[in-house]
Amino acid sequence: MKFSIQLSADYPDKSYGGDNVYRDMLNQAIAADELGFDAVSITEHHLINCLMMPAPLQFAVLIAAKTERINIMTSVVVLPLHDMRVLAGEIVAADIFTDGRLMLGVGRGAFAYEMERLGVPMAETRPRFEESLEVLDALLTCEEVAWSGEYYNFDPITIMPRPVRPIKLMMAVMNPDGIHASTKRGMHIQTTPLAGNHELLVEQVAAFNRAKDELAGEGDHLTISLSRLTFLTQSESDRRAKLETAHSYYGRFDNVFTGPGIVDSGMIRQIPRTQTINELDKSILICGPEQMIEQLGVYSDLGIDRFITGFNFGADPAETIESIHAFAEQVMPHFAEPINSDD
Repeated sequence: MKFSIQLSADYPDKSYGGDNVYRDMLNQAIAADELGFDAVSITEHHLINCLMMPAPLQFAVLIAAKTERINIMTSVVVLPLHDMRVLAGEIVAADIFTDGRLMLGVGRGAFAYEMERLGVPMAETRPRFEESLEVLDALLTCEEVAWSGEYYNFDPITIMPRPVRPIKLMMAVMNPDGIHASTKRGMHIQTTPLAGNHELLVEQVAAFNRAKDELAGEGDHLTISLSRLTFLTQSESDRRAKLETAHSYYGRFDNVFTGPGIVDSGMIRQIPRTQTINELDKSILICGPEQMIEQLGVYSDLGIDRFITGFNFGADPAETIESIHAFAEQVMPHFAEPINSDD
């Protein structure tokens, strides 16, 4: 099982400054590159201070310039917010600028607050996404493309420059039926149960594996990546403190994900949660090394190809970097591929 860090920029205090937030994320990417993580992942969100990243491809290029080998995933580029005729060229350029390390995760958007304020009603996100994905795929794989559809109508065009290699596409999807359908389309999967229970995760992985089986070998190269809130702690008091921070984070996240979308000048208001801290504790990975290794072993046995660690939920930046280093040193070696003695 490979490991990634989600650079989910959290900005709970305006006085800290966006420059400092992104410097923290860049430092985490550099550390991930040095410590042997497989990838970092970058969100796309606008107008809000949670998961704050309005320019994921630009950030991917910066990360590539500061690192040597790490892959850079988008988690995700929200297709309904973009014109595919523009985005396709930006993706090709980003792939070139990152020396082929870009892994393009795409999705339809999850927060009604930002989608509707940017002119895309949530009721339209699915059909807009489906057509946008078809247009994007055509522009990236065919030299000349014309289109006549519900949201796109254009005469023949060619995206320049042309891709120098196939763009690796990943679908962000939580619903097991959606995971099955996306896998059957030949797409890698990014998923998460968020604060949901283990049973949902088992259903998500089972849907992926069932689709791969139905592809009869043609989908053997496809992978599933799992994202969960993560923090490696060294004491019980530290663990409880981080759980409280995570519970507070989800109070903001839920506001824009499933709740009323109450945002004050860009700052998401924290709302009460029905899920208790103890219930949340069973659904995320904030724990010591032994428990972390045990839980990740369950994920590995399920067939998860890549675990995306979510360290960024409001903890002190210095403590977060320390936790990333400890995770790499105390946890990741237990999941390293065995060395072939014949090599």
